[in-house]
Amino acid sequence: MNRGKHVFAVLALVVGVAARAGGEATVEALRRLAPKADAGVLSLALDAVRCAKTRGVHADGERLAVIDFTRPSLEPRMWVFDLATGRLLYEEHVAHGQGTGDNLARWFSNRPGSHQSSLGLFVTSDTYDGRNGYSLRMRGLEPGINDRAEERAIVLHGADYVDPSTDPRRGQLGRSWGCPAVRDEIARPLIDDLKGGQLLFAYFPDSEWLRQSPFLNCPEE
Repeated sequence: MNRGKHVFAVLALVVGVAARAGGEATVEALRRLAPKADAGVLSLALDAVRCAKTRGVHADGERLAVIDFTRPSLEPRMWVFDLATGRLLYEEHVAHGQGTGDNLARWFSNRPGSHQSSLGLFVTSDTYDGRNGYSLRMRGLEPGINDRAEERAIVLHGADYVDPSTDPRRGQLGRSWGCPAVRDEIARPLIDDLKGGQLLFAYFPDSEWLRQSPFLNCPEE
């Protein structure tokens, strides 16, 4: 086994054993799995996961999707981790809402009809076949921030406009009506890996959200 494979194997073992033993994945471990991801964003995502588990909101899920909306739409900005096995499952492009911006995301909302993406922590639910094909329902866990996701039909689905090679002259990905849309080619396996009570964390340095999020400002036990 070469040195790189050995380091990855040891890292996966450490993260996986810690998760199975009820321990916590570390920012350093996730950063090694996803070196292009921002350490500060991963830290906030893990804080939110720990708080959710502490509050009994989410106790059994082993997978975490992290979206960093500070990155341009033409760059991969979604990472899906299996915390139980210490693996990075996906590093992908993801679309934001039409009302959220062009190549760069700027505005976020919880309001129906805004066609804007929402921030914060979501828990995944069941799947269905709808207008956008195979889709995954999500429940927003943060009051006033994303708790109208089900009412707004904010779901994870595939879309042909998410592939950056489709029209590179456009200078941005196509945009959704607020849903985190991914490439059609990986939508089904990604959705299957995230369905049924896993967590998704969507980040942007929005001061109001950072100040009032119940999962980023977790009360001390």
